[in-house]
Amino acid sequence: MNAMRLLAAAYDWLLNGLAIASGALLGIITFAVIADVIIRNVGFQPPPHTSAFVEYSLLYITLLASPWLLRHKGHVYIEVGIGLAGPGLRRILAVVTYVLCLATCLVLLYYSVDLTILNWTRGGFDIRSFDMPRWALFLPMPVTFAMLAIEFTRFLIGRDSLYGGRPVH
Repeated sequence: MNAMRLLAAAYDWLLNGLAIASGALLGIITFAVIADVIIRNVGFQPPPHTSAFVEYSLLYITLLASPWLLRHKGHVYIEVGIGLAGPGLRRILAVVTYVLCLATCLVLLYYSVDLTILNWTRGGFDIRSFDMPRWALFLPMPVTFAMLAIEFTRFLIGRDSLYGGRPVH
């Protein structure tokens, strides 16, 4: 049992760490864009890498924060349909949703692992103002989709629900 608790603690640490990294990246790109605009408006040449850095960071922010956001029920969903259903139907709809989301995450996990390995073996680069190994663009995808699959599994087999369970009047 201690091994399971240790594994759960490590997973929670990773989940929170990725969310913190995502927030840090958001702060860094905010600063970078503001600095870029100020530098340009005072007549100097801004760093050439800002735009590419912001584009890569937006991908990473989205991916890294997703599992944490799902854990804390921060994803967008339409509450009206669930809220109008009775408790029994609400549970059935939730289970169907979890299964579909879990299946989607597993398919995306499979293909993202394939893309990451393919780009690793090919050694390609995304060439912009700086060269980014193409595999590095795909690397967070398998991690994220695996963690999202874990979170949907937690909702599927656990007592907690992604939905608030409040009826809509």
